[in-house]
Amino acid sequence: MKSLLRFFPMAFVALFLTFFLTSCDAIAGIFKAGAYTGIIGVIVVVAVIIWLVSKLFGGGNRNV
Repeated sequence: MKSLLRFFPMAFVALFLTFFLTSCDAIAGIFKAGAYTGIIGVIVVVAVIIWLVSKLFGGGNRNV
């Protein structure tokens, strides 16, 4: 029962955000931030993903 009560505040916040934040508000916020900010953010995220994949699959030099 204590573990259920521990997650109650987090569930309440998620439920609150679900009811009171709509997708229109999220899109309006994105457009207010500006297109260039979004483009730079996407480029940074893609670069980090490529870097992580190269590190995971051994992108370094190997002596055979």
